[in-house]
This record gives sequence, C-alpha cells and structure tokens, in this order.
Amino acid sequence: MQRSSGVAAAPARVASKLSMPPRPRVPCGMEFSTSQSYILTATCLSRMGTTAAITGFLAANRLYIMEMHQFDDVLTKRFFVRVTFCGVSGESVDLARLRAEFARIADAEQMQWSIHDGARRSRVLIMVSKLDHCLEDLLYRQRTGELQMQVSGIVSNHPDMRAVAERNGVPYFLMPVTADTKPAQEARLLELIDATRTELIVLARYMQIFSDDMCRRLTGRAVNIHHSFLPGFKGAKPYHQAHSRGVKLIGATAHFVTGDLDEGPIIEQIVERVDHSYTPEMLVASGRDSERRALSTAVRLILEHRVFLDDGKTVIFK
Repeated sequence: MQRSSGVAAAPARVASKLSMPPRPRVPCGMEFSTSQSYILTATCLSRMGTTAAITGFLAANRLYIMEMHQFDDVLTKRFFVRVTFCGVSGESVDLARLRAEFARIADAEQMQWSIHDGARRSRVLIMVSKLDHCLEDLLYRQRTGELQMQVSGIVSNHPDMRAVAERNGVPYFLMPVTADTKPAQEARLLELIDATRTELIVLARYMQIFSDDMCRRLTGRAVNIHHSFLPGFKGAKPYHQAHSRGVKLIGATAHFVTGDLDEGPIIEQIVERVDHSYTPEMLVASGRDSERRALSTAVRLILEHRVFLDDGKTVIFK
C-alpha cells in the first residue's frame, strides 16, 4: 500500500475548509446603563483573591465594570480598591439588595467598604471666618456642577459671610466662640451636623482650632486648608514673613482634620514658584489662588469617593 505524502494531502484539507458552511455572526454585545453609575470602595488586609471576589460578585449580578483602581501598600499591608460599575440597559439595580449580598463577601474578607450611588450628592457643611475666597470658590463650583454636593449650611464665628449665604440660598448659622464657650459651641455644632445629615465638613479658612474630642468625632469627615509654609512662618502675616526670607516656593495644603494641628493626612497640595520680583501682596494673591485650588480639588476627590485613609497618610485614586 502506497503511503500518502503530506504535500499531496494539503489540497484536500484546504478544499475541506473552503467547503465548510460560514460561521454564524456573533451578536452585538449587550448595552449598559453607563449614565447611571455606582461606586464600590473597599479596604482590607492584603490577601489572595480579594480582587477576584469583588469582580466575580459584580459579574454574577450582571454588573459591568466601567473603571477599576487598586493598590496594595506593602508597608501597611493593606489593600485598597475603587470600582465604578453600572447595570445592563433595561435592568434595574437594587442597591439595597446588592449591599446586603456584598456584605457576606465583605465579612469574609474583613473589609471596610461602601457602595455608593454615583448620582447622589453628598451633604456638605462649610465653615468660614472672615476670608471669603475659598467659600466663594466652593459655592461657584457647586453651582456649575463641578462639585457634586448639596451645601447643608454655612457656619461662621463672625457675621461677615451672611450676605454670601443669603445670595446663594444657603442657611447661615452664626456660632461665635471664645475659649470659655468652646465646649458649648462645639456641642451645638455637632447637633447641627446631625440635624442637617451632614456627611463632610469643609473648613474654608475657618480660623478656629477644634478640640481633640471634636477632631476624634470628625475623623475622616473634616477637611482643612492652610498655606504650605507650615511649620515655618506661623502666626500673623505668613506671606510677609516669607517675603522677608526670600522664599522661592509657596502653595497650599488640604488635609483631614486631626488633633495634631495642621498635620492631618494630606489630600492635595499646590506648589507655585515665585521669585524676588513678588511683593508681599503678590504672594498673598498667589497664596489665595493656591488655597482655592487645593481645597476644591480635595473636596472633589472626597465627593467622588477617591480618598482612603491609610494610617497617617492617604491613598487617592485619580
């Protein structure tokens, strides 16, 4: 019997392939409700399989991952993740059921977690003394939609900003404070935070120091802004002090409020290079701009659930 060669057999194989019926067309992918997004945030100790558990849960619930960031801190041995997801078009997302079911996974992984409705506006209380530049900037960005927040009120220890609040249709709460009245004033402030269901407190150049107890109660919920000269050039007229020393860099730092004055976990910093031609007034103007930009950025990052506390620092997914 004569053995067939590979060369002779090749045409037959080609002919066989050409004679096969065409494959059916793959249907188009399903459509997703990307205009209605949700955000899952979680942190836990670093361990194997956490990402798979989260993505598997979302897929099992017919939820589409639009964006995902994760980070493993090898020093603190903690894992951080932020996932933006949506449902399939025409299918509703039962957020209460989703949270209840995810809680089982979170318990197994020992997570600190939340699932947020991306369309929901957080309630923000703004505190201010006499300088209006940060307050006005936050209100402007809220009006234009850049900051997705609902301002629950403006609190001040002076009457100066009442007109700003009235012009923007925001409740104004005057809370004068002295060393003797500080405990009572802070108790009243905590009552207001609860009554207005405030989630975030923004110190927009509020020139009073919270007590240690107040700082503990507001851990991770209060943001402050100050010039970045600290710990140098403390006290009055820091920009004039800086000018007399010929500084070359100025800026601003936005951070969480803690019992350590102006030393909380940093959220955002702005740095500007200056030179000998800057007068003290020019430094002040540049500093105001840096403060506005740093504070509004920090607030936006928090509102978008991008900020995680990691011991004395932050993890931020931008």
